Amino acid sequence: MFRKTLPVLACAALSLFSNAAEPLDPAGRTEPLRVACVGDSITQGSGAESGKSYPAQLQALLGDQWKVGNFGVSGRTLLRKGDHPYWKEKAYQDALAFKPDAVIIMLGTNDTKPHNFKHERDFATDYADLVDSFLKLESKPRVYVCRPCPVPDPGNFGINDKNLRVYIRRVDRLAKEKNLEIIDMHSALANKPELLPDRVHPNTAGAAEMAKAAHLALTGKPAQPQ
Repeated sequence: MFRKTLPVLACAALSLFSNAAEPLDPAGRTEPLRVACVGDSITQGSGAESGKSYPAQLQALLGDQWKVGNFGVSGRTLLRKGDHPYWKEKAYQDALAFKPDAVIIMLGTNDTKPHNFKHERDFATDYADLVDSFLKLESKPRVYVCRPCPVPDPGNFGINDKNLRVYIRRVDRLAKEKNLEIIDMHSALANKPELLPDRVHPNTAGAAEMAKAAHLALTGKPAQPQ
């Protein structure tokens, strides 16, 4: 069962979105707006049908004036001292080379595992460094940070909601400090454990909810039914 703190998180998300920047608009561009989706197995698409990851479904919602790149790698951590740091992956370098106009970062789920959580004090610094590596790109992308998907009790694979909520508070603080926008994937799937059948990875319907949340953040408009 999800904890009673979720409504508080949802209210916080509404507060942050009220200060959001102007939506991105591809009108008048000769090239599509490029969106780099950075993350772990949830971004990569584990748990969803083939070709139905949240970045793939986001591409379908946004249309041809956008180009969405999926740079998710299963099992990866935000923490540099984690067991499988995203920093060491070719996907990270590919995301930088993608020259994105927008970057959606969703990492932290694997960082909740006990052997990774012992380095939790480094989380905010490592996250800020990752954000800065994208902000420094010549393409000057807008960076969105995500509250990761909920983890129904008792979790799985060592991943747990108790530690995740610690990281969510740090993501919120980072967003405030760096004036970043938040995409609240946690609230998007809150109280919907049926969309997380293994208690970690959203299924195809869960990935669709994530794509809708990302679409709203990028465009300022609700996604149209497909």
